[in-house]
Amino acid sequence: MKKLFALLTITGFLSFGMLNTVYAQDETATEEVVAEGEEVMDEAPAEEVAAEPVVENAPVEEEAAPVADESFTQIIKQKFIEGGPGFMGIVLVCLILGLAIVIERIIYLNMSTTNTNKLLAGIEEALASGGVDAAKEVCRNTKGPVASIFYQGLDRSHEGIDMVEKSVVSYGGVQMGLLEKGISWISLFIALAPMLGFMGTVIGMIGAFDAIAAAGDISPAVVADGIKVALLTTVFGLIVAIILQIFYNYIVAKVDSLVNDMENASISLIDLLVKNELTNK
Repeated sequence: MKKLFALLTITGFLSFGMLNTVYAQDETATEEVVAEGEEVMDEAPAEEVAAEPVVENAPVEEEAAPVADESFTQIIKQKFIEGGPGFMGIVLVCLILGLAIVIERIIYLNMSTTNTNKLLAGIEEALASGGVDAAKEVCRNTKGPVASIFYQGLDRSHEGIDMVEKSVVSYGGVQMGLLEKGISWISLFIALAPMLGFMGTVIGMIGAFDAIAAAGDISPAVVADGIKVALLTTVFGLIVAIILQIFYNYIVAKVDSLVNDMENASISLIDLLVKNELTNK
């Protein structure tokens, strides 16, 4: 619980900091544009303001105003602000929390990956040279759930093969639970993000209908803002769900791969102990 509260606190500070940064950048950009306009007006000499003679029937040349190219991040910031800080901030918090859990799970799963063939070869060599104690020492020096399961099985080897098998199965369930820890939170954020987006859609449509009722008119200008907010919240909610869903599928596939390796390695360990017991006899 302490880790969860700490994670929520850090996420809150990050999300509010990002929101303040976005609004501050928008206000700074507006102030810079106004300041530049004032400087241009102040620097214009009085002589240039003199009226020029008007030529009748002269062709009017229309110069198209240059359109500034906006970067992808600027567009995202602008749409985020237009969507409103309420629901957009909550969706952003879902993304940050989900990605935090995703990063932690990916690091944990990659550190849990073990070369089972190399480990089995080391245990077999240790059993042949130094017995069970040497094999247990090999498991202590190896990281990962497979080595932990092997250690539990070797620790009960003096009670017979049946007890080794039960110990391996029981401790394998414990390790499987550790591998799947936190995945349910990712699935929660995957479901929560689009739901929040749809809620923003409903609230935006309600605001649009309120504007229609207040104005007594159904013109597009009256309902444009409410519908725009509604669509933006839905889009951002779906984007967050898509990003987290991709990582969720990767983590689930990684867990399944590790579980298969654990089961295959456990069977190989029991076969190795049976072979070693027969050889000693």
